[in-house]
Amino acid sequence: MKNTFKIIFLFLVSFANAQQKITLDDCYALANKNYPIAKQTELLQQKSGFEIESLKKGKLPKIDLNAQATYQSAVTGLPIPLPNVTPLNKNQYRATLDINQLLYNGGVIDVNSKLKESQTKTQQQQVAVNLYQIKTKINQLYFSILLVQERKAILLLKQDQLYTKIKEVKSGVKFGAILPASEKVLEAENLKIKQQLIEIQFDKKRFLENLATLTFSTFDENTILEEPIFLNENSKDTNRPELILFDLQNEQIEVSKEVISKNNLPKINAFGQAGYGNPGLNMLDNSFQTFYMVGLKANWNVFDWNKSKIEKQVLSVSADIVSTEKETFLLNNNLQLQEMENEISKTESILKTDLDIIDLREYVVKSADAQLKNGVITSSEYLVELTNLYESKTNQKLHAIQLALAKANYQVTKGN
Repeated sequence: MKNTFKIIFLFLVSFANAQQKITLDDCYALANKNYPIAKQTELLQQKSGFEIESLKKGKLPKIDLNAQATYQSAVTGLPIPLPNVTPLNKNQYRATLDINQLLYNGGVIDVNSKLKESQTKTQQQQVAVNLYQIKTKINQLYFSILLVQERKAILLLKQDQLYTKIKEVKSGVKFGAILPASEKVLEAENLKIKQQLIEIQFDKKRFLENLATLTFSTFDENTILEEPIFLNENSKDTNRPELILFDLQNEQIEVSKEVISKNNLPKINAFGQAGYGNPGLNMLDNSFQTFYMVGLKANWNVFDWNKSKIEKQVLSVSADIVSTEKETFLLNNNLQLQEMENEISKTESILKTDLDIIDLREYVVKSADAQLKNGVITSSEYLVELTNLYESKTNQKLHAIQLALAKANYQVTKGN
């Protein structure tokens, strides 16, 4: 039983100390989900639903209850008195219930609902465009953290090598083969590495906090960011969300033209009125009466002085403007991609040279290590070569991260 509890305890401890790992795609997904503007997608859909529901209410009967009481200075009268006919009162009263039912309007309500849906899609795509632009900021922070992670790993390797060398020098000092100052030089360098590790710790904390703020998440200081792997893609197609936005804007313009056309079609309504008043429909009966009437009403604006034609021309110009914006966007985007491709090729070439430099520096350090053991050089001279080696390794990692960042930005610019 004790062993069981011990195993459970060790499992819980190891689970608590486990390092959190995240990927670049995780950060993209968190931003898309948690960034405040992301909430607008659902809100716009709700707003559109209410507006379309309101538009469709126009198909239902319109019912109005009216009442009025008036006093007028004169009333209609007959030039001669007639039997059983009394003059109208100057006080008149009327209460009516009016019902209007749309029978035909050329589909204006349906096409306006279609326009509202198109507008909503355009607005939602604008939200997607705004969210997409956050990816570049995420890239900058993500790869800054990757860089400090690599710098830390390199410094720790250098520190381990220094510890080993300090032990060797201490032994040499003990037996009088090496001067005591040699040990102090190496220990001073070790303290310098500790300072750099402290700086890296705070830099990573700052970058992680900024990334957490941007993605509305929580990352602890031990969070490990995984380096993304980019596949070589031969596709030259651009899949940016802005292109979808341009297409939706054109679609919205076409639906707007359809609305204008529908507005010029005839409209037919049925109506009915029931009322009670004095006088009623019979003006010669000066008493309170009930009354009603039913009928049809048609309206058709057969000539609008080319207003609809001009409105459609305005929309056509708007479509041309959208086309020029799309063309300009593609041109600038292609220029960016060309610049990025050149940057990627340049960094790849530099990386190949970095590896050659590291090989040469490692050879020099091995030689300096043997010379230090034999007392041919001082620890300061050895330290110079060791520092050169790890600077070369740091540069190689820096260029590798720069290459990864360039590829990530290339993917974002391309829309993949």
